[in-house]
Amino acid sequence: MIKRGVYAAGLSILNEDCTLNIDATITHAEGIIKNGLHGVFFFGSTGQSQLISISEKKELISSLASNKLRKKFFLGTGNNSLKENIDLIKYAFEYSFQTFLIMPPAYYKGNTDQGVFDFYASIISKVPKIKIILYNFEKLSGYIFTPEAVTKLATSFPKNIIGCKDSSYNLFENLKLPNFLIFPGSEAKLLKGLKLGCAGCISAVTNVTHELARNVFDDFENQNEPKLNKKLIAVRETFDQYNLISALHSFISVKDEKYKHLLPPLVLLSPEKQKEILNKLKMLEFISSNNMAA
Repeated sequence: MIKRGVYAAGLSILNEDCTLNIDATITHAEGIIKNGLHGVFFFGSTGQSQLISISEKKELISSLASNKLRKKFFLGTGNNSLKENIDLIKYAFEYSFQTFLIMPPAYYKGNTDQGVFDFYASIISKVPKIKIILYNFEKLSGYIFTPEAVTKLATSFPKNIIGCKDSSYNLFENLKLPNFLIFPGSEAKLLKGLKLGCAGCISAVTNVTHELARNVFDDFENQNEPKLNKKLIAVRETFDQYNLISALHSFISVKDEKYKHLLPPLVLLSPEKQKEILNKLKMLEFISSNNMAA
């Protein structure tokens, strides 16, 4: 079961032929947990989930099951098809995964609250023991959850709808539900969210800001003044100036070429943009001359 904390929407590491590198993807997740994160979500938006095949997802899930950090691993589904969502969830249940980050189908626009309610209700009817974190990201799904829509789902399925990742940022300040975990989708909102009663954050950029974000979280939990929050926000805002997936892979690939492969149509930043972001991060003293995170 997921708890309060700082989580990453984990990166998917690819082979040169653009197949999923199972071992490298898991090793990456292990490393960022070791460096401060409470857990990692596989197959979120940052993990290129809409572009990765079902068979590769299943292969990764079966490989995660015996990992010593298994309880810190969580799954997205990244499918538009209701049936494929249910099939993947049932497969993951065989390996004792029960908590899933699920976005509404993201192709057809103009989805209604009732239609989205029916989507989640259909999943729950087929997998009654599932725990769902709603994924609110209008930019990608074309649908934005209102507080009323979330409340209806959470009260209709109190044992199943346990939280929300808010990447549209219209919920974390306004939604108040008992026993409901709200995670802003950016570490720039981490401290503000914690002060409002949120549970932490689930972020793309915590793939690289893990230590900073954990420091801010721990300071808040220990009732200390978070000294690194301004730096954390500045680093996140720097990455926000670019496509996050492109920027993260470009940044890390400077040190490790395994990260340079992306599934089309995604691409790395141009050499000029890569140099630009590195210079900005150096000015923030986030990286040193050898590109190691400060």
